[in-house]
Amino acid sequence: MVTRDEAQRANVRAGRLRDAGPTAVSATYDRRSDRVVVRLTSGIDIGFSPHDTQGLESAKPAQLDPIEISPSGLGLHFPKVDADLYLPALLEGVFGSRRWTAARLAEGGGRSGGAAKSTASRKNGRLGGRPRKTAPP
Repeated sequence: MVTRDEAQRANVRAGRLRDAGPTAVSATYDRRSDRVVVRLTSGIDIGFSPHDTQGLESAKPAQLDPIEISPSGLGLHFPKVDADLYLPALLEGVFGSRRWTAARLAEGGGRSGGAAKSTASRKNGRLGGRPRKTAPP
């Protein structure tokens, strides 16, 4: 249960955030470019790929519309997938939690390929492959 004092402090913090930077005026999903486009109070439009955002990464285009804006203008809600995004974090380039971002970055590990990797792999194979792990002394 939230106390009246806690609610008042939260409202003060939200007011400071709202006054410190731009807030969302409108938000739409543009099917042609496959991007969520947010218009800010500053008049600037920002866009991002929903597939690079936690909670929206597997959403279908039909699930990305409508987008609701919180009364403070600091939150975006996608009701069809029940996902919420925090505008100040998006403006800082944060598209998910630290754990989610780390997992996304790790997905590509070891998949890179190129001439140098292919050459090294062939050379290693001719030498008998990867050395066996030995037990510590």
